[in-house]
Amino acid sequence: MTTRIYLDNAATSWPKPEPVYRAVDDYQRKLGAPAGRGTYSQASETERLILSCRKRIAALVGAEDPSRVVFTQNGTDSLNLALHGMLRHGDHVVTTVCEHNSVLRPLRFLAEHRGVRASYIGCDSQGFVDPDAIRAVITSSTRLIALNHASNVTGAVQPAAEIGKIAKERGVFFLLDAAQSLGYVPINTTQIGCDLLAAPGHKGLLGPLGTGLLVLAAGIEQHLLPLRQGGTGTRSDEDIQPDTLPDRYESGNLNVPGLVGLEAGISHVQSLGEHLIQGQSRALVQRLLAGLTGLRGVVLYGPRSGDDRVGVVSLTVAGFTPQELASLLDAQWSIQTRAGLHCAPKMHAALSTLPTGTLRFSLGHFNTQAQIDGAIAALTEIATAN
Repeated sequence: MTTRIYLDNAATSWPKPEPVYRAVDDYQRKLGAPAGRGTYSQASETERLILSCRKRIAALVGAEDPSRVVFTQNGTDSLNLALHGMLRHGDHVVTTVCEHNSVLRPLRFLAEHRGVRASYIGCDSQGFVDPDAIRAVITSSTRLIALNHASNVTGAVQPAAEIGKIAKERGVFFLLDAAQSLGYVPINTTQIGCDLLAAPGHKGLLGPLGTGLLVLAAGIEQHLLPLRQGGTGTRSDEDIQPDTLPDRYESGNLNVPGLVGLEAGISHVQSLGEHLIQGQSRALVQRLLAGLTGLRGVVLYGPRSGDDRVGVVSLTVAGFTPQELASLLDAQWSIQTRAGLHCAPKMHAALSTLPTGTLRFSLGHFNTQAQIDGAIAALTEIATAN
């Protein structure tokens, strides 16, 4: 049987490190207690593991206070909390055409129900946004800048720190969507200047599905309304939502199996070091780009160099729809990719790849040079036979 080559890590990372599988299984078999709901030994150990996960995330992104790490269901949930919680009636948002539907759809909902207005900044042919274009559309009613740090279509990494400076200069809040960057590139929220950082736990951080996080800058809780209210295990004598962190935003039981797995995944990332991970990713992306450049009928999208992008490479091949390519690669070579719009319709409009989208290769922590060479060989065979 042909060995599976998994190149869909932008959707979710696979495989996970062995300690992730063990952590989830050990929790289910040996602990099984909820977080923040008891003082017996297993409940205390569960609480310790959850706190350890918060501390690891805080250390990873340069946040001083682990209580400012809020756990959510996934990256989409984090972005919804940030957007619905921050924006008021009549507010103006500056965002880009590079955004995922996890930003585009909440903004559309808020436009229809709260009168929120949004400006969508365009990008160049490689997928980069000009910070000056963001500065130019900020008005007195602008409350928030929402930026996709790294595109899940082009892989382009935006100049987030420069945009963070603009936000601070103009007194605007800054939300960074790190779905495709956290765990793959070094991120420091203080240096970038973002007030809210949203990310899933199941991609670059190598945790299980159903995990997400929102990191809050100091004082942002004064502006961020919670989306749900309920039991937190604290102040149970009151029917008012606690204002302490992270309880203000974490009503109901946490996904403890997922979070203990996330703690193990982040530990693996930290043991390797993000600079090493980034270097390995760049080398593999550069190898893939070099192998595909110049193939007949192949059009590559995004930055020309692996230095300016995460491990996401989108392409089209003349004579094939992306869906046909994905099916062919899977059936003949067991190479697993993703075809379509990748939940980023405005990005594809900017790239002129509507309505079918692109074929996307997305690299992860465990991909190898041999796997990349296998993908190049398969695409070469398809392109030259066409």
